[in-house]
Amino acid sequence: MEAALLGLCNWSTLGVCAALKLPQISAVLAARNARGLSLPSLLLELAGFLVFLRYQCYYGYPPLTYLEYPILIAQDVILLLCIFHFNGNVKQAMPYVAALASSWFVLALQKWIIDLAMNFCTFISAASKFTQLQCLWKTRDSGAVSALTWSLSAYTCATRIITTFMTTNDFTILTRFVIMLALNIWVTVTVLRYRKTAMKAE
Repeated sequence: MEAALLGLCNWSTLGVCAALKLPQISAVLAARNARGLSLPSLLLELAGFLVFLRYQCYYGYPPLTYLEYPILIAQDVILLLCIFHFNGNVKQAMPYVAALASSWFVLALQKWIIDLAMNFCTFISAASKFTQLQCLWKTRDSGAVSALTWSLSAYTCATRIITTFMTTNDFTILTRFVIMLALNIWVTVTVLRYRKTAMKAE
């Protein structure tokens, strides 16, 4: 029973993450603008994903507990390029992509570096959600922001809480997922709220 639940959580998380950012990418491409999306939020999210993936690899945790992160990073990079494209200059994305790529190697140079980075990872990821919330509060317009993407993110956090309990039981990782679950739900509710406001205005 336990193995079946673990398998269900792992594979459903992978399946959801394979398409997690596609509604967001699709919404940006359809709108032909990145209105409502926060670039700082996306960059912070990418940094958080990268640190988290590096930490799991460094400590040799089971691949099924983090296999979605390379997929999420690739989708975030595509979204980053879309934002720069619709803001007029894709080349401006290159320094960010280069910095993220080089940090992969720097993080694993010393054990204390990866441990310190992981402790900051939760704050970085939380900051990315708060930055998106701040953008929504400021514009009062959810624009091209996908509520489906944010709700699916909440689901993957919930499943990862279960899989972490059942495998590594790493307190740092559990704390991160609980905080991210709450913030993803908050962003989803905020997006839906401003979407209803916009529909009433029309």
